Amino acid sequence: MTCKSFATFLVLANSWLWAASAHSEVKHSVFIAGPNFTGIMDENGKDVWNSGKPGARDGYVLPNGNILIAWGTEVIEFKRDKTVVFQYKLSPENKELGTAQRLDNGNTLITELGPKPRILEVTTDGKIAVECPLKPETDNAHMQTRMARKLPNGNYLVPHLLAFKVKEYKPNGEVVQEFKTDLPEVGGRKEENWPFTAIRLKNGNTLVNLTHGNKTVELDASGKIVWKVTNEDLPGKPFADPCGGQRLPNGNTVIASYAAQKGVKIFEIDRDKKVVWTYEGPFRAHEIQVLTTNGEPIEGKPLK
Repeated sequence: MTCKSFATFLVLANSWLWAASAHSEVKHSVFIAGPNFTGIMDENGKDVWNSGKPGARDGYVLPNGNILIAWGTEVIEFKRDKTVVFQYKLSPENKELGTAQRLDNGNTLITELGPKPRILEVTTDGKIAVECPLKPETDNAHMQTRMARKLPNGNYLVPHLLAFKVKEYKPNGEVVQEFKTDLPEVGGRKEENWPFTAIRLKNGNTLVNLTHGNKTVELDASGKIVWKVTNEDLPGKPFADPCGGQRLPNGNTVIASYAAQKGVKIFEIDRDKKVVWTYEGPFRAHEIQVLTTNGEPIEGKPLK
């Protein structure tokens, strides 16, 4: 190969590598429930829908396009024009709300925290259809629980921060399984491995964000850690109080670093712990829902 042809080859190779890199760039649109913004950003990080009320705890973009959001004292479902179609207000015997999930039967799953910690299923007309008492092992309302979710088997998966446990409840309040998060292999209680988000995966494992412990773990049915990622595994140490999270259909995990004041606030990692996407814009995230990737909607029910 002559010097000229070699130079041409290098130019073409570099052009191909640039094109491949540009083609493989990951972009997400995301719903964010956060302290300074609650709404939807597009794949370029632009605010395209804003609830106008920051400080949300939880939320979903529903299949019909409406947005269901939990704040500390109320849960509201909005149409895109901000018409309110569902609302639930905190009962006077409790102090905070922490969860909002729309169920297949049309009810809305809500957690109330305080002297009477409980999961509620609320009907579309505001009636309580199910009341499940919780056992958070603390009177600290703010630290009793966060992202509770209903499972396909009809039970509820509930992370209890100061109990260092994720518990699975029957609707009558019976605890049928517990997963401990103060395990020695993640640093025990001294690292404040408080479970914040617990997601039951299709393979039966449970994905848990350990907020003050700055790590994410996946537990098998026996509670054994089968996958773990921490700041020691990632460049730039992006874990900063991981709160919300989502397991995508491709097996990647998206994590919200709630305490990040600058730099990476949301990031995506693959199974090999490679960072494949980051969001470093102005919006902090308490909970998230990835809506599209490179223009394509996320298929199926969001695992979040």
